[in-house]
Amino acid sequence: MITRRRFLRTAASAGLASQLPLLSHASTSFGSMMLDTVSDGHLELPASFLIGEMPSEEVTRILAQHGADGEILKSPCNLTLVRDGENTVLFDAGSGAGFMPTAGDLLDTLDAIGVAPDDVTHVIFTHAHPDHLWGVLDDFDDPVFFNASHHIGRAEWDYWTNPETVNTIGEARASFAVGAARRLEAIEDAIDFFDAGDEVLPGIMAVDSSGHTPGHMAFEVRSGSQSVMVVGDAIGNGHLAFAKPELASGSDQDAEKGAATRLALLDRLATEQMPMVGFHLPQGGFGRVERHDGNYRFVPEST
Repeated sequence: MITRRRFLRTAASAGLASQLPLLSHASTSFGSMMLDTVSDGHLELPASFLIGEMPSEEVTRILAQHGADGEILKSPCNLTLVRDGENTVLFDAGSGAGFMPTAGDLLDTLDAIGVAPDDVTHVIFTHAHPDHLWGVLDDFDDPVFFNASHHIGRAEWDYWTNPETVNTIGEARASFAVGAARRLEAIEDAIDFFDAGDEVLPGIMAVDSSGHTPGHMAFEVRSGSQSVMVVGDAIGNGHLAFAKPELASGSDQDAEKGAATRLALLDRLATEQMPMVGFHLPQGGFGRVERHDGNYRFVPEST
């Protein structure tokens, strides 16, 4: 059981008040750990990026039920922060200032809960897409979390540092490859590698969730008998990923494998009733998976 839950809606500054629904913050304690989700703002992406040019009537209906029926979909960005009294662990590093003007708020939202960049002892990456990696460097290309060790799956590192990736990833994502390679090279001396099934840090186990990217990882964070799953982008939104998880998503680099991974994760989370954090899920991204109408639904933990 979760020992304490509270839900806050907050903004990094008064000037962002109109974005409150996208800047949700969730906090919970489990065992000896405290988990917070901290907002990096949100992404604004063409609906076609997720669902293709000609969505079916059923897909259109599902999106409309979630208020996501326009040509542009807004996607919240929730990073996970775990503290155990000794370590301060941040999962992913946000977008920084160079990716999208609606994102890059991480340092402000960390400051709002009393965490400075030099407090972070470890940064663990789910994957190396821009909204998860590019915030690792500041405007001067210096590491933001300069006291932290950085951890990434070996397959993910190998993919993004391969010089051929920029030639094979496709034109739409070529900038992702260039940006990832540059940032990973800059923090190479602070990088530790892991593989699926490894205990990255005490109580944090890497779970293979590839498909969204070749080396995408989720993480089971455990304290005693209690655990939370940090799923990154393996479950990428709060509507179609639950209601139609078998559908191929344009956001996944390997759409078939991404769908298989999504279905396996949803089944496990619903069966075990393990709380989860999703990077792009609503209301801070913290909640549970329930079976619903033959598929699933996301139930935010908001009390």
